[in-house]
Amino acid sequence: QVQLVESGGGLVQPGGSLRLSCAASEFTWENYHIGWFRQAPGKEREGVSCISSSDGSTYYADSAKGRFTISRDNAKNTVYLQMNSLKPEDTAVYYCAADPIHLITNVQAMCIMAAPLYWGQGTQVTVSS
Repeated sequence: QVQLVESGGGLVQPGGSLRLSCAASEFTWENYHIGWFRQAPGKEREGVSCISSSDGSTYYADSAKGRFTISRDNAKNTVYLQMNSLKPEDTAVYYCAADPIHLITNVQAMCIMAAPLYWGQGTQVTVSS
C-alpha cells in the first residue's frame, strides 16, 4: 500500500521560510510523479508544484513561481518543497500526492487536474504575524 507522509509544516511569519518533506514508501518510487497541493478553508484544492520521476521536469503554479522550489531525492524516496518569502495567503493544509506515470502524461497536467491517485495526510502551514 502506498504511503506518503508529510512533515515540516508550522507557523511562520510573513517573509519567512519553511521546507516541507514528503517521505514515500511501499511503491516503486521511479514510477510515480510527485506533487504538492494545498487547500485553504473555503477554497478549492490547488496544485502548487509537481515533479517528474523520469526527467526531473517541474511545474509551478503562478502563485509559487519564484518563491517555491520542488526537489526530489530518489535515494531517500523523499520530495521537498522549499517555500520562501511566505505570505499570509499561503496559509493552507499542504498535501503530498503521487500519480503513476502511466496514468498522467506530464507534471503540468498532474498539478492542474489536482486529482492524483495517492495522497498523504497533509501538514498545516500558517503564515501570520
